[in-house]
Amino acid sequence: MKRFGALLTLVFTIITVLTGCESLLVLDPKGPQAEVQANDIKMSIYIMSFIVLVVFGLLAYMLIKYRASKQGKDYEPPHIEGNIVVEAICVGIPILIVAFLSFMSVKSNYAVESTPKGYENKKPLVVYATSSNWKWHFSYPEENIETVNYLYIPTNRPIEFKLYSHGPITSFWIPQLGGQKYAMADMVTTLHLAADVPGEYMGRNANFSGKGFAENTFNVKAMPQDEFEDWVKEVKGTAKPLTEQKFNELLEPGHLGQLTFTGTHLGFLPPPEGENGGHNHGSHNAKMGTEKNEASESILESEHNHH
Repeated sequence: MKRFGALLTLVFTIITVLTGCESLLVLDPKGPQAEVQANDIKMSIYIMSFIVLVVFGLLAYMLIKYRASKQGKDYEPPHIEGNIVVEAICVGIPILIVAFLSFMSVKSNYAVESTPKGYENKKPLVVYATSSNWKWHFSYPEENIETVNYLYIPTNRPIEFKLYSHGPITSFWIPQLGGQKYAMADMVTTLHLAADVPGEYMGRNANFSGKGFAENTFNVKAMPQDEFEDWVKEVKGTAKPLTEQKFNELLEPGHLGQLTFTGTHLGFLPPPEGENGGHNHGSHNAKMGTEKNEASESILESEHNHH
């Protein structure tokens, strides 16, 4: 009886604490990609909760109905070698559950990896999101501006992020707009997102990348298209240009506030795309690329010595 009372107290305490928590960001979607993932999470929770309730209900039923105190002292259980129905249930139900969850996961993966539903005929805003220790750089090639540690995007328009890293592997994540995706130093990955609702959202690096990982965050503000265009005009009229020297300073390990520049680093430090972009470690192309770099360095060194 004491154990039962302690269990009830524990459950009541957990429920009381959880009622004071804010809603989980992943369950508060503000875009079509995030909504797909939130629905998957909720469906998984419902299925697992149903399984747990059924199992514990059967356990309680068996413990009460077939408890030892209900049997005589001379009772001996019958010898049963197997039961096809029971075995089919024990094996078949888990197979059906796993098959359903697998189908649901594959379907949602295709959905979140493609252009958001309803935005197929709209021109996307391309943003290069790159990380360094421990900050985020957002380049708008069409607008020719760049920001550090904050991101402005228009609502009701698809956003095509090009992700890569200037250091260790990081993970780009805006919980209310979609799932995380890795940014790596030797390749560019693409992430499709969209914001249906104007507002401010939290973004962060979701992959441990060193001692400054905890503060490797950025702010996201979604606004109507006309407000976004006004912001772009304001930046072009007030921000300082981004030089190669300044960008190299930004790449030094450390934390920074929010910065804004005209121009992007893509001109003097292009992303790892093209012939040598991607996972080609140890491949012929990677070897040829290394040889070309070494040859170029030798030529530059010779020209420098000549002068």
